[in-house]
This record gives sequence, structure tokens and C-alpha cells, in this order.
Amino acid sequence: MIKSMTAYAEASNIENSIRCDVEIRSYNSRHLDIALYLPRSFSRYEESIKKLIAAKLSRGRIEIRIAIEDLSEDAVQFQVDLPRAQAYYRALVQLKEQLSLQSGITIENLLEGKEMIKSAEKREDDDTLVWAAVSRAVNGALDGLEAMRTSEGDNLAKDLAERMDYIEDALSKVEDKAASMPQIYKERLMERITSLMSTTGGNSSLTTNHAHQNIEHLIDPVRLSQEAAILADRSDISEEIVRARSHVTLFRDIISSPEPGGRKLNFLIQEFNREFNTMGSKSGRADLSHMIVDLKSELEKIREQIQNIE
Repeated sequence: MIKSMTAYAEASNIENSIRCDVEIRSYNSRHLDIALYLPRSFSRYEESIKKLIAAKLSRGRIEIRIAIEDLSEDAVQFQVDLPRAQAYYRALVQLKEQLSLQSGITIENLLEGKEMIKSAEKREDDDTLVWAAVSRAVNGALDGLEAMRTSEGDNLAKDLAERMDYIEDALSKVEDKAASMPQIYKERLMERITSLMSTTGGNSSLTTNHAHQNIEHLIDPVRLSQEAAILADRSDISEEIVRARSHVTLFRDIISSPEPGGRKLNFLIQEFNREFNTMGSKSGRADLSHMIVDLKSELEKIREQIQNIE
């Protein structure tokens, strides 16, 4: 099953007076890369949240933002860091004396110090309640993300299947063109011999057909066919066509497999490209070369699509 790596989802959950809002986005990436934005007071849940993500996603850049709010009546509790406040007060007194400041030290001055008063920490037994709300919200967002990735993946799979059909059809046309190569090489060989004889004293006024007929009387036709076959063998692309068709079959198997196939498809595209390059270097006809260029162009479009597959 093909899944896109680009998607977005959000989810909210309220449980045991704990509200959790989750927003998650995924982008293309060669590996699983998780960027988690979580309130600092809840950083102890970071590794557990990443495990939830890794259990459902195998690849992609994942950005997830989580907001957690305690809606219970005793949620707003504060505690004073008395040692810090006393130390800060003594520093202010010392500063006042040394600089001969006339104004007094007020509560506002003390509150300017960082973290003099802060939210009271929840009891350890509240961790289970918080995690229940967080985990359900995260899983809900992941389910939504998976649904979108799967939907986009279905569209990608359909497009890739159509492009594979095009490549398979084009390979058949290339094969048909390549089948005429032995006869073409024989004709080229005859033309070269005719040209050579005309430059070494042959009758240049003879038409090409008459020249070919005269040469065929002078040269063993079996030997001529053998030489043409040798030339054609050097440009034989039948093995490359067979391997390319095998790649087409494997490509279709991968996009229909339940396992993530992005990496496999990317490797297979490289194999396709290798076969097409070899065909291009062997082709001795302009029209055949143009067909192979079209194949490589279609392959590039497929490669771009594959970059977005998990």
C-alpha cells in the first residue's frame, strides 16, 4: 500500500479534567525525523510520545505540537520559591546601599526576579491521568494523519500504475523497432562497400540498386549476413528490454504491497535508468533513440512522485 509522506491532522481530547490538543504535520524525508513541541512542564512525556509516533510511521519529517491544560478546580495553584526570593532581596538591598539609592524595595521589585512564584507541581499520581489524555489525543491525531497519507497514497498509486502502463507499452514499441536492426545494418554495410568500390575504380554511374546487385555477386551472401549480424549484436538491446519488463512487474508488486515501499521504488528507478541508458548508447537509429529519450523523461516524472512516498 502506497502512502504519501505529506499530510496534516489535529485532534483534541478531554479526560479526567485534562485537555490535550494535538496538531501534527508530516513532510518528505529519507528517515523518520520527529520534531516535538511540548510544554516544558510536561517534557517527561517526550520519549513516550515519540514511541507512539514511531509505532505508526516509518518515514518522514514529523512536526507535532501539543498543548496540555488542567481544567480541574485546583489546577491553578502556586508556590513561592522562598530561598530564591530571600537571596534576590539581599541582592537588591546590597545594590541599594552601594549605589545610595533612595527608593525602597517593593514587592514589585521582587516579582521582577524570575520564577519567584511558579505553578505548583502536580502530584506523581496525576501522571497516569495526564498520560491517558495525552496518549489518546496523540493517537487520534496519528489516525487522522494516516487516513490522509493513505488517501494521498491511493492517488499516487493510480498515477504510478498509469505511468508503468505507458512504459510497458513503450518497451514493446522499442522492441519492434529493434527487431529490424539486423536488416538495417546489412543495408548500411552494403552502402559502405558500394561507396568503397566506387572510390577505388568502380563504376560510380551505377544506381544504388545495381551496385548492390553487383556486390552481392562478388561477396558471399552468408558472409555478408554474418558481418551484419555481428554489427547488430553490438547494438542488441533485447536483454535490457527483458530486465526493464522485469522491473515493471516488480514495481507493480511493490505499490500493491502492504509494506512501505518508497525506498524500494527509489532503488528500482535507478535500475530502470541504468537499462534505459544502456539502450540509448546501443541504439543506432534516430527514431529509436527518440523513443528511449521519451522513456527516460517518463521515468523522471515517476522519480519525482516517488520522493513523496513513505
